[in-house]
Amino acid sequence: MALFTEEIKDSVGEIERMVQSRGDAALMALTEKFDGVKLESLKVSEEAMDEAFVNVSTDLLIALEKAKENIEKYHRKQLRESFFTREENGGMLGQMITPLKRVGLYVPGGTAAYPSSVLMNGIPAALAGVKEIVLISPPQQDGKIHPGVLVAAKLIGITEVYTLGGAQGIFAMTYGTESIPKVDKIVGPGNVYVTLAKKMVYGQVDIDMIAGPSEILIIADKDQNPAFIAADLLSQAEHDPLASAILITPSKALGEAVLKELEQQQQNLQRKDITQTALENQGKIIITETLEEAFHLSNRFAPEHLELLVEDPMSHLPKVENAGCVFLGPYSPEPLGDYYAGTNHTLPTSGSAKYFSPLSVDDFIKNTSLVYYTKEGLQRARKDIELLADYEGLEAHKKAVSLRFEEDTEDRKI
Repeated sequence: MALFTEEIKDSVGEIERMVQSRGDAALMALTEKFDGVKLESLKVSEEAMDEAFVNVSTDLLIALEKAKENIEKYHRKQLRESFFTREENGGMLGQMITPLKRVGLYVPGGTAAYPSSVLMNGIPAALAGVKEIVLISPPQQDGKIHPGVLVAAKLIGITEVYTLGGAQGIFAMTYGTESIPKVDKIVGPGNVYVTLAKKMVYGQVDIDMIAGPSEILIIADKDQNPAFIAADLLSQAEHDPLASAILITPSKALGEAVLKELEQQQQNLQRKDITQTALENQGKIIITETLEEAFHLSNRFAPEHLELLVEDPMSHLPKVENAGCVFLGPYSPEPLGDYYAGTNHTLPTSGSAKYFSPLSVDDFIKNTSLVYYTKEGLQRARKDIELLADYEGLEAHKKAVSLRFEEDTEDRKI
């Protein structure tokens, strides 16, 4: 990934060495260095978790509870069960579903608050049956995690929370320190340092994905509202100067109208500098000959978010081959998926929707295959197994089967 400059790689490598060698002391020092906060303790107390509820509005609490309900309802449908099947030879095959034991959630913080990320990452893990869910998030200037993040964590049953961010947080969860036991998997978005750290530790722990800058691609026909389209493009452009916001349409008139709307709507945005940079560098309005060509280009791009602002969008859905999440019709804007509808907002980016899926309950479980054969069943399969083992030159494989049928086998028992 081009974002990982040599300077960033060197910096993250040094952070990894510090965390491995000095543990909590390194985490404290790095928090003071990068966040400007001197912590007395990494772990957030139960009292601080409860106090957070006083510092959020009733309206926000209600909105979080509604979003939680929708996300749980959607992800509960993803639950899978173990299965066993009896074979004709008397044997049995199956699959055992077990949850991961301990999972770490990274939630960005500092100058921003993302309680929605807590819900989107924590709820599938809880539904999967993960017993130990740990959350880390960087501190504000007062040394505390944003109250909205703590409230969201408490709402879904997360009680193990640490004031910690950056690459050092990823390494702490990977290797473990005096305060933070290591985890089996790390999920959640972060800046380029966090993303590189996740890439570096993959294999020692599992991760959700290597997430790039946010993306939105809108396919629109000539009859759509340019104000809606511009607003939706800006909703993703404001994430990051590197975000991609693309409109593909066969209507030149619509493209020109959207361009005017973009100029007008971003005038009053607080993050205008970010949206303007994103649109100038990664923004595109592409005029195609046909709507079919628009779908062809979209499938090549494989966007994180795809909006179909076309007449009868459901009829066009079979044309979509690659997308993280598809939003159908003029009243399904992308922020609906970010916060509320119930689908997960942790989605594949940078074209990886061609082979990756959104975060789901499946990300927090393991499949264990089960095999049971009787002696008679193995006898019937014996010749085929031995033939295959011979062909591959694996003598011990063949012997592991044939030995069970040698006359003196029973005599070798202790």
